[in-house]
Amino acid sequence: MAVAAGGATTAGVRLLSVPRTLPAIRTSSFVTTLSFSKLGSFPWRVRSTEPARKKLLVIRAARTESQGVSLGFRAPNFQLPEPLTGKTWTLEDFESYPALLVMFICNHCPFVKHLKKDIAKLSNFYMKKGLAVVAISSNSVATHPQDGPQFMAEDAKLYNYPFPYLYDETQDVARDFGAVCTPEFFLFKKDGRRPFELVYHGQFDDSRPSNSVPVTGRDLSLAIDSVLSGQPVPSVQKPSVGCSIKWHPQKSW
Repeated sequence: MAVAAGGATTAGVRLLSVPRTLPAIRTSSFVTTLSFSKLGSFPWRVRSTEPARKKLLVIRAARTESQGVSLGFRAPNFQLPEPLTGKTWTLEDFESYPALLVMFICNHCPFVKHLKKDIAKLSNFYMKKGLAVVAISSNSVATHPQDGPQFMAEDAKLYNYPFPYLYDETQDVARDFGAVCTPEFFLFKKDGRRPFELVYHGQFDDSRPSNSVPVTGRDLSLAIDSVLSGQPVPSVQKPSVGCSIKWHPQKSW
């Protein structure tokens, strides 16, 4: 498996640009099912009674957008422990799947907290359809001990994550993927024996902790639908928005 640096540009494929907007989008089976069928509807979020101005300032201070990774980028190898089970996972564990979703998340980030239940729901839905999913936390425990492995295991239990939630202690894996924020989503597809190649590096949907847009998973689910049905994924994609990854104090990327 080829290993590429996060910022590498794959020949013949243009870099994602910011801002990115999606063209007219077909109806997603995930969105339709969650809105009107068996899995139930997404509830409207109850907003905090704290002063809006204070909440917005806190969120904006950490706001970062995913960037810099080209479509066609090959998934880097990794070998990371899962705090909940103690198992070590590698990229090879997912080789038999047609598609792989890699998510960089953490425990404390308000952008991730806003989506945790829905990330678990979306993942569970598509894992039953053949998608492989893995989540990685790369935040420094020196600056954010609440994102450490013990608390990761508790989060995995609390939200009943159907995917392995892995700990990137050295932060080398985040660096290899070119990840810069939480949440950040990398969707790869695999054709036969070819390496996993990046086809989507964008947002979950338009919902944010500070807006009134309901969580649907629209953008990500449409990309997954396209991959699993053998259709091309639009190359113009909106970046994910979240907290910056908390690098170890001695590291600067």
